[in-house]
Amino acid sequence: MSSGSGPSAEDFDEWYSNMLDSPARDEIPQRHLGLPPRLLSSSLLSWDGIAEVVEALRLAPGDRLLDLACGRGGYGLEIASRTGARLIGVDFSRAAIEQARTLARQFDSVDAEFQVGDLADTALPAESVDAVVCVDAIQFRATAETFEEIRRVLRPGGRVALTTWEAVDRADERVSARIRAVDTEAGLVGAGFANVVVRDRPQWRAAERAMWEAAAALDPGDDPALRSLHDEGVHVLSAFDLRRRVLATADG
Repeated sequence: MSSGSGPSAEDFDEWYSNMLDSPARDEIPQRHLGLPPRLLSSSLLSWDGIAEVVEALRLAPGDRLLDLACGRGGYGLEIASRTGARLIGVDFSRAAIEQARTLARQFDSVDAEFQVGDLADTALPAESVDAVVCVDAIQFRATAETFEEIRRVLRPGGRVALTTWEAVDRADERVSARIRAVDTEAGLVGAGFANVVVRDRPQWRAAERAMWEAAAALDPGDDPALRSLHDEGVHVLSAFDLRRRVLATADG
C-alpha cells in the first residue's frame, strides 16, 4: 500500500500476518462479495466488480499489468488469469508480498511476480507496463506523487483503473480526512491522463453494506483479525452513506 500519514508498512505487516491464522475472517468478505475461496481479499471489490475492472483495462494476452498496492495478490491474479496478462504486484507490506507469492501457486497459468514498493515509488522502469489497477488503496496516499508515479510507469496509450471511495461532500467532517482527500478525477487529470472517467458504482455498495453489517455484528473473541474487521465495520457503517463508491478509468 503506501507510506505517509496513514498506517505504516509495519501496521499492515501485522494485519496481514493476523489473517494467516483466521479463515473465519476471510469467509465473511468471500460470502458477501461473491468471491471464491482462492481469492484472498483484503479489499472490497466484488466478483461482479472484477468483471467491470477487467472490461475497463482492455488487456490483451501478454500485456504487462501492474497491480499497485496488491495486498495478498488475489485481485491482480484473478484479472491476469482472465486476460492472459503478465502480472507484477507491488505493495509496501513485506508480509503481503510473501502471501501473494504463496497464493500465486494456485494460479499456475499466470505469469506473476511480486515486489516491495510504494504507491508513489514503485521502483519500476518508466513506461514498463501496459495497464495499472489499484483496488481500494489509492485513498491511503491520494497525492500528486502517486498519480504521477502511475503515469510514469504506464506506457503511452496504456490504461488505468482505480477503485476507491470519495466523499459525497468533501467539506463534511463526519467523513474521514483520508476519504475527503480523494479526488480521482483531479489526480488523474493533473498527472496528464486523458479520457478520464469517474463513475459511481452504487450497485457495489449493497454487498459492501451487508459485509460490514455482518462484521459489526460478530463476536470476534480473541481473534485479532476478526477484531480488526469488526472494529472497521462499526467505523465504516457510521458514515457509510456519506461516501460514494467509484471506478475511475483513464488513458495514458
